[in-house]
Amino acid sequence: MNLKTVSLFFSTLIFFIANVSAALAKPSVSQLKSQSTIDTLVTAYNIQWTSPGPGSAQSMPLGNGDIGLNVWVEKNGDLVFYISKSDAWGGEPENQKDPWMKQGGILMKLGAIRVSVSNNPLATSSSFKQILRLSNGEITVQEGEGNRAVNFRVWVDANNPVIRVEAKSNKPQTITVKLENWRAGLTDTVLNHQNSIAWYHHNSSTTDPHLANLTFGAIVKGNGLVNKDNETLQSRKAIASQLISIYPLTSVSGSGATWLSKLEPLVNKIEKLKLEQTRLAHQQWWTEFWQRSWVFLHGDEQAREVTQGYILQRFVTACAGRGAYPIKFNGSIFVVDNVKKNENADYRDWGGQYWFQNTRAMYWPRLMAGDFDMMLPLFRMYANILPANEAQVQQFYHHGGAYFAETSPFWGGLSFMGPDIKANYTNHYFTPILELSMMMLDYYEYTGDEAFARSTLLPVATAGLQFFDQHFKRDSTGKLLLDPDNSIEMFWKVHNPAPDIAGLHAVLSRMMKLPAGIVDEKTRSQWQKFYDELPPLPIADHNGVTILSPYTGPQTAKSFNSENPELYAIYPFRLYGLGKPGIDIAINTFNARKQRAKGCWVQDPMQAAMIGNAEVAKDYVYFALTRKDPNLKFPAFWDKGNDYAPDEDNGGNGENGLQQMLMQVDGKKIMLLPAWPACWDADFKLNAPYNTTVQGRVEKGRLTKLIVIPTSRMADIIDMTKNN
Repeated sequence: MNLKTVSLFFSTLIFFIANVSAALAKPSVSQLKSQSTIDTLVTAYNIQWTSPGPGSAQSMPLGNGDIGLNVWVEKNGDLVFYISKSDAWGGEPENQKDPWMKQGGILMKLGAIRVSVSNNPLATSSSFKQILRLSNGEITVQEGEGNRAVNFRVWVDANNPVIRVEAKSNKPQTITVKLENWRAGLTDTVLNHQNSIAWYHHNSSTTDPHLANLTFGAIVKGNGLVNKDNETLQSRKAIASQLISIYPLTSVSGSGATWLSKLEPLVNKIEKLKLEQTRLAHQQWWTEFWQRSWVFLHGDEQAREVTQGYILQRFVTACAGRGAYPIKFNGSIFVVDNVKKNENADYRDWGGQYWFQNTRAMYWPRLMAGDFDMMLPLFRMYANILPANEAQVQQFYHHGGAYFAETSPFWGGLSFMGPDIKANYTNHYFTPILELSMMMLDYYEYTGDEAFARSTLLPVATAGLQFFDQHFKRDSTGKLLLDPDNSIEMFWKVHNPAPDIAGLHAVLSRMMKLPAGIVDEKTRSQWQKFYDELPPLPIADHNGVTILSPYTGPQTAKSFNSENPELYAIYPFRLYGLGKPGIDIAINTFNARKQRAKGCWVQDPMQAAMIGNAEVAKDYVYFALTRKDPNLKFPAFWDKGNDYAPDEDNGGNGENGLQQMLMQVDGKKIMLLPAWPACWDADFKLNAPYNTTVQGRVEKGRLTKLIVIPTSRMADIIDMTKNN
């Protein structure tokens, strides 16, 4: 990906502005009643704190899909928040010991903003409330009481690239707004900008060429605010109401002056919008977001905790999921300071690279959630990577096709190539392009977006299939021989690994079924020939029953990770499952699995659900959706596990597992309650393929209410509880 490609992401900012008019559209009367009900249910899971700070570890997340905040209040009453952005990629940090941080850029914070009032209301009162209001996408803060009370409303406009802070007090106060930037004077520049604070980080032209001249920063403004110095604004006089607006921007700019010339017109355009209208449009966006889908469990305390985890994970994903780049598994855009390790909020273990096995966890559940817009940054990044990867494959291997490295920066690349590649976790790991193709096929099946199928799905899947076809030889029987090939990160350079065989079977069989307007007959014929050459999945005898193996041949390879590659045939590639042949083999294999760790990136929640094991699925889902980091206050800032806090894999796999317990789809077939524990009741609305929504109620393990839209899809519903 070159600088011109990077600059395309500038257009994501325009997207927010362009959608204001659509967001202002009034819902119908019938919609209002439904919205009111869902708003009430969501509001029950608002997060409310009654004590402040003291630091970023006690922050709440907020965002508009591209711009993110970590918001907290310190004990002196100051409102503080870190600003982040999905495309704020900096170069290598100073004195960095972690080798992964030296690759792929660093997804940095833009800085921090501190808002103070002249008379600290907490100095004389312990009255304090900080509330994350989920249905409105905002955080409100109430400090003190009576005449000394101060209130803040913080929101990041869902339709425009601007952060709003609305401050109100019962009597006039002097407001001070200060930039706090630990990189100022080092890699960041603070400008002398009249009646505002303006600063930026500029990657020099000597940085990695994919990051060179990438510039990010913001302008802070507010009517009646004047400069005390370049980093501080203060109200001209004591006031009872103040609006503070912060306008972030990332662009490819040769200088700070060029960056500023791009930002100022956007600021001027947004300033012309009426605050009340933009706030209503913002709130409407969130109302419509919660209408896309929902899952509310009822029953024991576990049911409440799982519901909270599911709702908050979906909220955090929405706050970060519509930007220029995919969500980072190791902290998203909500990394905070690690005081114990002296690591600031620019740091994250495993660095700036994307790791596909970890990134996928946040994206599979977007399908049933109906959050299709949030999948596009992932698809767009890999589609942009494809041409360079194809060129490298041709250069090193002298054949066509491409694959995606398990770990790579956002511009891609296959750095470990050639005839004598050293065996390690990722050097012979080719699976990601198959799983991504599977996800893209699902996206097309859910949305029916033929333009996406032609422009994105077809090039990616075709390149992946071509790579496997041309890269590997055939055995003496004419079958494809995948050797050497990793069985994901678990077994290195083995013979016919199960994940790749499962992926090829699943993807090829679905690609051949695409309509004629997308795939021509010549290509379909080539795929059929390749499909006929695929080897079967490796199997073995285990205590007298047949199970799937992680690779073909004697199981003597050393293991290097804690994964179950043989279960990829159940999930994510879905060759085995409920209502399909060989379910006994799938159950035997799951029961015989050696790795049984919980949380983080493990796939047991989905695999258990897909074989109908409700109790194991429930156990793993509960663990994933309640595994809060003990050092962080927000209940959906998940423990780092194998990654870095707040770990997004825990929440993503928890979402996915819960969805699969409620509903599984196979072609046009929709199976309801395939792995549902009788102790949990539920109200749910989920999305299914072919632009379908399924809304229902579960009581005492039975489906008691059901609404399917369109109604013609009712014929495809299978109530799995009727077989029990």
